[in-house]
Amino acid sequence: MLPQSSVAYDIPRGLNRVLTSWRSNSDPSPGEFSLEFTPQVPPQGLIRRGSSPYWRSGPWAKTRFSGIPGIDASYVSPFTVVQDVAKGTASFSYSMLRNYKLSYVTLTSEGKMKILWNDGKGWKLHFQAPTSSCDLYRACGPFGLCVRSRNPKCICLKGFVPKSDDEWKKGNWTGGCVRRTQLSCHMNSSTKTQGKSTDSFYHMTRVKTPDLYQLAGFLNAEQCYQNCLGNCSCTAFAYISGIGCLVWNRELVDTVQFLSDGESLSLRLASSELAGSSRKMIIVGTTVSLSIFVILVFAAYKLWKYRTKQNEPNPMFIYSSQDAWAKDMEPQDVSGVNLFDMHTIRTATNNFSSSNKLGQGGFGPVYKGKLVDGKEIAVKRLSSSSGQGTDEFMNEIRLISKLQHKNLVRLLGCCIKGEEKLLIYEYLMNKSLDVFLFDSTLKFEIDWPKRFNIIQGVARGLLYLHRDSRLRVIHRDLKVSNILLDEKMIPKISDFGLARMSQGTQYQDNTRRVVGTLGYMAPEYAWTGVFSEKSDIYSFGVLLLEIIIGEKISRFSEEGKTLLAYAWESWCETKGFDLLDQALSDSSNPAEVGRCVQIGLLCVQHQPAERPNTLELMSMLTTTSDLPLPKQPTFTVHSRDDDSTSNDLITVNEMTQSVIQGR
Repeated sequence: MLPQSSVAYDIPRGLNRVLTSWRSNSDPSPGEFSLEFTPQVPPQGLIRRGSSPYWRSGPWAKTRFSGIPGIDASYVSPFTVVQDVAKGTASFSYSMLRNYKLSYVTLTSEGKMKILWNDGKGWKLHFQAPTSSCDLYRACGPFGLCVRSRNPKCICLKGFVPKSDDEWKKGNWTGGCVRRTQLSCHMNSSTKTQGKSTDSFYHMTRVKTPDLYQLAGFLNAEQCYQNCLGNCSCTAFAYISGIGCLVWNRELVDTVQFLSDGESLSLRLASSELAGSSRKMIIVGTTVSLSIFVILVFAAYKLWKYRTKQNEPNPMFIYSSQDAWAKDMEPQDVSGVNLFDMHTIRTATNNFSSSNKLGQGGFGPVYKGKLVDGKEIAVKRLSSSSGQGTDEFMNEIRLISKLQHKNLVRLLGCCIKGEEKLLIYEYLMNKSLDVFLFDSTLKFEIDWPKRFNIIQGVARGLLYLHRDSRLRVIHRDLKVSNILLDEKMIPKISDFGLARMSQGTQYQDNTRRVVGTLGYMAPEYAWTGVFSEKSDIYSFGVLLLEIIIGEKISRFSEEGKTLLAYAWESWCETKGFDLLDQALSDSSNPAEVGRCVQIGLLCVQHQPAERPNTLELMSMLTTTSDLPLPKQPTFTVHSRDDDSTSNDLITVNEMTQSVIQGR
């Protein structure tokens, strides 16, 4: 569909002009999807699959479709809608995007409507729908609500319960929900007085309003409310800017909850449903208040008891060389590191309680703790069964004691008592990046701007390690689980147990013991043990692509392709614009995403010399300068299916002098 052409209907003449998909990308015969304009008032765009609705845009509101999030007053609409209700005609036309002469609308064979524009270098995706499983028509059945940020995605509207509990538990939501408490006006008679006195409205926000709506004349917001309240058959109403008053007199279908934007919807419920919510809130509030009071009293008692047992102050930090481990530690190597005593750490972590455990690192568990002064800490406890753990422990103390940067995790001190070896860090409330990135719900909390800030923050931390610190440090285990996030979502590189130092102009080293995490290791390091600044750059490239795609490299599988192969094909076909998790497309900057994909591919080049150094990487991320073209990464040559039978691709598992640590 080119600019100035239209989708339209003319009821008296029996005409209906629609946009029909191809059967496949190579077969132009009519496919199963069609895009039409509905004769509802106001109208809406509708994609059908055969004769069944597949996706709808929501009603037209003068300059926008109200069911498409991300379109606000600042949006310059390329659409024009003209509807003549009296004549039974309407047309939906598309004009050129501002500043771009070449653009078009297409309906793909998979049922996606796309708007693309050309910037002189290639075609860019401007808009796409549907983008989420919640966008599919009637996904949660009658009176069901599809929540984009939730998994499972379907819940019942307030005051409703699943029609079939068994089907609902199986993930079959098409049967929808039924009202839990019958409306009072239905129980008595449909009089205006009874309707007003016994039923109430529950107000929802950020929703795509249901289908099967009706326009209720020229009413203002208050009149809209009164009109629905006085009509017992009115199940819901919405007053939408650019439309006016919409009412629903039938079941509510295809209702979606957005993360942002959307409209307000008022749902008719029996008054007892809302009264029950108020009582529950009172009960919950009272319970929480009493619980907090009891906890404070108990904490005060324990603190008083603890202090009365002490004959003299027990210092938080002690400086002692009585234990044998001190012989292995030269004082100049750990200057500025606080040494905690074991009693302080056991008290802070509730004797390493399992309830305080934050996670399991490569060399032991990590616990959350709270010191007497209220400061929260993270305690890394070295596993006694780890044969190589002591070396990594000493290495981490020596390294982090000399490194200070806002994008590196801060070491507060250490504690060594007998076989126990502990590292004490600042506690970061948002834990590690993988907690957000690979969770179907939490990933929505890091939209594209936050992800781009995280990418830049990690690069700044890497620049400090490689160039700006007094020691040149190669991390050797850069990955998403080693990127921690503070309360402002600022990234901090952690876990320096495998890091190596180099002096002066030393750029490269090698090891007989290859350690790290599969998927993140550069080819030259995995195959020969040679590591350098460029091997960290390779790991950063993998991490960057994971942040964009939202999938873990070790678990990624798309049509049998590895993550790097998929990223390479995407860049070749669309310059990587479609690589970002589609659920975040509303927040994305396509040009910025595509540039980051290209940078990621440059970082994972087979030859270290073809990868950017850290200074060049930082420049690429903070400027709009031209980028070199990447070559196909080595690990994209073979698919996952090929790897199991091919002997051409050397893998880390074939090296006899390797120690692969589960992270």
